Amino acid sequence: MTAVTTEFFPGFGGAQLALHRLGQGSPVVLLHGLFSSAEVNWIKFGTAAKLAEAGFECLMPDLRVHGQSAAPHDPAAYPQDVLVRDLEALVAHLGLGDFDLVGFSLGSRTAARGVIAGLRPRKLVLSGMGLEGLAGWARRQDFFLDVIDRFGTIRRDDPAYFSQQFLKTMGVDRVAARLLLGTMADTDPAQLSAVSMPCQVLCGDQDNDNGSAERLAEVLPDATLTFIPGTHMSCVTRPEMGERLAEFLG
Repeated sequence: MTAVTTEFFPGFGGAQLALHRLGQGSPVVLLHGLFSSAEVNWIKFGTAAKLAEAGFECLMPDLRVHGQSAAPHDPAAYPQDVLVRDLEALVAHLGLGDFDLVGFSLGSRTAARGVIAGLRPRKLVLSGMGLEGLAGWARRQDFFLDVIDRFGTIRRDDPAYFSQQFLKTMGVDRVAARLLLGTMADTDPAQLSAVSMPCQVLCGDQDNDNGSAERLAEVLPDATLTFIPGTHMSCVTRPEMGERLAEFLG
Protein backbone atom coordinates (compact mmCIF):
# COMPACT_ATOMS: atom_id res chain seq x y z
CA MET A 1 0.00 0.00 0.00
CA THR A 2 1.40 3.39 -0.99
CA ALA A 3 1.59 6.16 1.60
CA VAL A 4 -0.76 9.13 1.75
CA THR A 5 0.65 12.16 -0.07
CA THR A 6 -0.40 15.77 0.46
CA GLU A 7 -0.37 18.68 -1.97
CA PHE A 8 -2.16 22.00 -2.28
CA PHE A 9 -4.43 23.46 -4.93
CA PRO A 10 -6.13 26.87 -5.36
CA GLY A 11 -9.76 26.96 -4.35
CA PHE A 12 -12.19 29.85 -4.79
CA GLY A 13 -10.36 33.17 -4.61
CA GLY A 14 -7.01 31.42 -4.63
CA ALA A 15 -7.35 29.97 -1.11
CA GLN A 16 -4.74 27.24 -0.66
CA LEU A 17 -6.56 23.98 0.05
CA ALA A 18 -4.95 20.69 1.05
CA LEU A 19 -5.49 17.55 -1.01
CA HIS A 20 -4.52 14.14 0.33
CA ARG A 21 -4.11 11.20 -2.06
CA LEU A 22 -3.99 7.44 -1.51
CA GLY A 23 -4.02 4.59 -4.00
CA GLN A 24 -4.01 4.26 -7.77
CA GLY A 25 -6.86 3.58 -10.14
CA SER A 26 -10.33 5.00 -10.69
CA PRO A 27 -10.61 8.43 -9.01
CA VAL A 28 -13.00 8.96 -6.11
CA VAL A 29 -13.34 12.33 -4.38
CA LEU A 30 -14.14 12.04 -0.65
CA LEU A 31 -15.50 15.05 1.26
CA HIS A 32 -15.34 14.99 5.06
CA GLY A 33 -17.79 16.28 7.66
CA LEU A 34 -18.12 19.58 9.52
CA PHE A 35 -15.20 20.45 11.85
CA SER A 36 -13.46 17.21 10.83
CA SER A 37 -10.72 16.57 8.24
CA ALA A 38 -9.73 14.07 5.58
CA GLU A 39 -7.37 12.47 8.11
CA VAL A 40 -10.07 11.89 10.73
CA ASN A 41 -12.93 11.04 8.38
CA TRP A 42 -11.26 8.86 5.76
CA ILE A 43 -7.65 7.98 6.63
CA LYS A 44 -7.38 7.33 10.38
CA PHE A 45 -9.88 4.47 10.55
CA GLY A 46 -8.94 2.77 7.28
CA THR A 47 -11.79 3.76 4.95
CA ALA A 48 -9.46 5.21 2.31
CA ALA A 49 -7.17 2.18 2.60
CA LYS A 50 -10.08 -0.16 1.85
CA LEU A 51 -10.99 1.86 -1.24
CA ALA A 52 -7.36 1.93 -2.37
CA GLU A 53 -7.18 -1.86 -1.98
CA ALA A 54 -10.28 -2.10 -4.16
CA GLY A 55 -8.55 -0.23 -6.99
CA PHE A 56 -9.47 3.40 -6.38
CA GLU A 57 -7.39 6.55 -6.12
CA CYS A 58 -8.75 8.41 -3.09
CA LEU A 59 -8.72 12.19 -3.56
CA MET A 60 -9.43 13.71 -0.16
CA PRO A 61 -9.46 17.49 0.22
CA ASP A 62 -9.53 19.27 3.55
CA LEU A 63 -12.47 21.61 3.13
CA ARG A 64 -11.91 25.34 3.56
CA VAL A 65 -11.49 26.15 7.31
CA HIS A 66 -10.65 22.50 8.04
CA GLY A 67 -7.51 20.43 8.44
CA GLN A 68 -4.50 21.86 6.63
CA SER A 69 -6.55 24.14 4.36
CA ALA A 70 -6.74 27.92 4.53
CA ALA A 71 -9.14 29.58 6.97
CA PRO A 72 -9.33 33.20 5.80
CA HIS A 73 -11.05 35.83 7.94
CA ASP A 74 -12.05 38.04 5.00
CA PRO A 75 -15.85 37.82 4.49
CA ALA A 76 -15.23 38.11 0.72
CA ALA A 77 -13.74 34.61 0.87
CA TYR A 78 -17.15 33.18 1.79
CA PRO A 79 -19.75 33.63 -0.96
CA GLN A 80 -22.83 31.45 -1.05
CA ASP A 81 -21.94 27.77 -1.56
CA VAL A 82 -18.20 28.45 -1.40
CA LEU A 83 -17.52 24.77 -0.66
CA VAL A 84 -19.20 23.85 -3.96
CA ARG A 85 -16.98 26.40 -5.71
CA ASP A 86 -13.95 24.80 -4.06
CA LEU A 87 -15.13 21.35 -5.21
CA GLU A 88 -15.57 22.62 -8.76
CA ALA A 89 -12.06 24.11 -8.55
CA LEU A 90 -10.67 20.71 -7.48
CA VAL A 91 -12.37 18.86 -10.32
CA ALA A 92 -11.06 21.43 -12.82
CA HIS A 93 -7.57 21.44 -11.28
CA LEU A 94 -7.27 17.66 -11.59
CA GLY A 95 -9.01 17.53 -14.96
CA LEU A 96 -11.42 14.89 -13.67
CA GLY A 97 -13.80 13.42 -16.19
CA ASP A 98 -15.04 10.03 -15.04
CA PHE A 99 -14.97 10.06 -11.22
CA ASP A 100 -17.03 9.06 -8.21
CA LEU A 101 -18.05 11.45 -5.42
CA VAL A 102 -18.49 10.54 -1.75
CA GLY A 103 -19.52 12.85 1.08
CA PHE A 104 -20.07 12.50 4.79
CA SER A 105 -22.40 14.93 6.63
CA LEU A 106 -21.30 18.42 5.50
CA GLY A 107 -19.40 16.64 2.72
CA SER A 108 -22.67 15.05 1.60
CA ARG A 109 -24.37 18.42 1.58
CA THR A 110 -21.52 19.81 -0.51
CA ALA A 111 -21.58 16.82 -2.87
CA ALA A 112 -25.36 17.03 -3.41
CA ARG A 113 -25.25 20.76 -4.07
CA GLY A 114 -22.28 20.23 -6.39
CA VAL A 115 -24.37 17.82 -8.48
CA ILE A 116 -27.28 20.28 -8.46
CA ALA A 117 -24.81 22.93 -9.71
CA GLY A 118 -23.79 20.71 -12.62
CA LEU A 119 -21.11 18.23 -11.54
CA ARG A 120 -21.70 14.78 -12.99
CA PRO A 121 -19.92 12.01 -11.07
CA ARG A 122 -20.33 8.41 -12.23
CA LYS A 123 -21.74 7.41 -8.83
CA LEU A 124 -22.57 9.47 -5.75
CA VAL A 125 -22.58 8.51 -2.06
CA LEU A 126 -24.35 10.65 0.54
CA SER A 127 -23.32 9.32 3.96
CA GLY A 128 -24.28 10.63 7.38
CA MET A 129 -27.13 12.55 5.76
CA GLY A 130 -30.92 12.57 5.83
CA LEU A 131 -33.45 14.68 3.96
CA GLU A 132 -33.77 17.21 6.78
CA GLY A 133 -30.01 17.78 6.78
CA LEU A 134 -30.37 19.15 3.24
CA ALA A 135 -33.83 20.68 3.27
CA GLY A 136 -33.62 21.92 6.88
CA TRP A 137 -29.96 22.87 7.10
CA ALA A 138 -30.71 26.29 8.66
CA ARG A 139 -31.80 24.59 11.90
CA ARG A 140 -28.59 22.54 11.99
CA GLN A 141 -26.56 25.63 11.20
CA ASP A 142 -28.11 27.52 14.12
CA PHE A 143 -27.03 24.70 16.44
CA PHE A 144 -23.39 25.04 15.39
CA LEU A 145 -23.47 28.84 15.56
CA ASP A 146 -24.67 28.49 19.14
CA VAL A 147 -21.78 26.12 19.90
CA ILE A 148 -19.32 28.70 18.52
CA ASP A 149 -20.94 31.55 20.45
CA ARG A 150 -20.93 29.64 23.74
CA PHE A 151 -17.57 27.94 23.19
CA GLY A 152 -15.73 27.26 26.44
CA THR A 153 -18.83 27.68 28.63
CA ILE A 154 -20.91 24.65 27.59
CA ARG A 155 -21.28 22.14 30.41
CA ARG A 156 -21.14 18.36 30.11
CA ASP A 157 -24.92 17.93 30.56
CA ASP A 158 -25.65 20.24 27.59
CA PRO A 159 -26.48 18.54 24.22
CA ALA A 160 -23.94 20.88 22.59
CA TYR A 161 -21.07 19.73 24.84
CA PHE A 162 -19.65 17.05 22.56
CA SER A 163 -19.67 19.42 19.56
CA GLN A 164 -17.77 21.94 21.66
CA GLN A 165 -15.19 19.33 22.61
CA PHE A 166 -14.82 18.22 18.97
CA LEU A 167 -14.15 21.82 17.91
CA LYS A 168 -11.55 22.06 20.67
CA THR A 169 -9.88 18.76 19.70
CA MET A 170 -9.75 19.69 16.02
CA GLY A 171 -8.46 23.20 16.68
CA VAL A 172 -11.09 24.80 14.45
CA ASP A 173 -10.71 28.53 13.74
CA ARG A 174 -14.03 29.75 15.13
CA VAL A 175 -13.99 33.12 13.34
CA ALA A 176 -13.57 31.41 9.97
CA ALA A 177 -16.04 28.66 10.91
CA ARG A 178 -18.74 31.24 11.63
CA LEU A 179 -18.16 32.84 8.22
CA LEU A 180 -18.29 29.43 6.53
CA LEU A 181 -21.57 28.48 8.20
CA GLY A 182 -23.13 31.61 6.73
CA THR A 183 -22.52 30.34 3.17
CA MET A 184 -24.95 27.44 3.42
CA ALA A 185 -28.62 27.55 2.48
CA ASP A 186 -31.42 24.99 2.59
CA THR A 187 -31.84 22.70 -0.42
CA ASP A 188 -35.31 22.41 -1.96
CA PRO A 189 -36.10 18.66 -2.16
CA ALA A 190 -37.32 19.23 -5.73
CA GLN A 191 -33.74 20.14 -6.70
CA LEU A 192 -32.64 16.62 -5.80
CA SER A 193 -34.17 15.38 -9.07
CA ALA A 194 -30.84 16.53 -10.57
CA VAL A 195 -29.15 13.65 -8.72
CA SER A 196 -29.86 11.27 -11.58
CA MET A 197 -26.76 9.06 -11.28
CA PRO A 198 -26.77 5.95 -9.05
CA CYS A 199 -26.61 7.13 -5.45
CA GLN A 200 -26.01 5.34 -2.17
CA VAL A 201 -27.48 6.82 1.01
CA LEU A 202 -25.18 5.35 3.66
CA CYS A 203 -25.93 5.95 7.31
CA GLY A 204 -25.24 4.67 10.81
CA ASP A 205 -28.19 2.71 12.18
CA GLN A 206 -28.25 5.02 15.22
CA ASP A 207 -27.58 8.24 13.31
CA ASN A 208 -30.43 10.74 13.23
CA ASP A 209 -28.29 13.90 13.37
CA ASN A 210 -29.22 15.01 9.85
CA GLY A 211 -32.75 13.63 9.75
CA SER A 212 -34.17 10.64 7.92
CA ALA A 213 -31.92 8.66 5.58
CA GLU A 214 -35.02 6.75 4.44
CA ARG A 215 -36.77 9.94 3.33
CA LEU A 216 -33.66 11.11 1.50
CA ALA A 217 -33.42 7.83 -0.40
CA GLU A 218 -37.11 8.08 -1.31
CA VAL A 219 -36.78 11.48 -3.03
CA LEU A 220 -33.65 10.61 -5.02
CA PRO A 221 -34.28 9.22 -8.52
CA ASP A 222 -31.88 6.24 -8.29
CA ALA A 223 -30.91 5.60 -4.67
CA THR A 224 -29.84 2.60 -2.61
CA LEU A 225 -30.29 2.83 1.17
CA THR A 226 -27.58 1.16 3.26
CA PHE A 227 -27.13 1.11 7.03
CA ILE A 228 -23.96 0.29 8.96
CA PRO A 229 -23.53 0.08 12.75
CA GLY A 230 -23.03 3.29 14.68
CA THR A 231 -24.02 6.82 15.54
CA HIS A 232 -23.16 9.91 13.49
CA MET A 233 -19.76 10.13 15.17
CA SER A 234 -18.93 6.43 15.47
CA CYS A 235 -19.99 5.07 12.06
CA VAL A 236 -16.93 6.61 10.37
CA THR A 237 -14.71 4.51 12.66
CA ARG A 238 -16.26 1.24 11.50
CA PRO A 239 -14.73 -1.09 8.87
CA GLU A 240 -18.18 -1.40 7.32
CA MET A 241 -17.89 2.21 6.07
CA GLY A 242 -15.09 1.33 3.66
CA GLU A 243 -16.54 -2.07 2.84
CA ARG A 244 -19.95 -0.70 1.79
CA LEU A 245 -18.35 2.13 -0.20
CA ALA A 246 -16.12 -0.28 -2.10
CA GLU A 247 -19.06 -2.59 -2.85
CA PHE A 248 -21.23 0.23 -4.19
CA LEU A 249 -18.54 1.98 -6.20
CA GLY A 250 -16.99 -1.20 -7.56
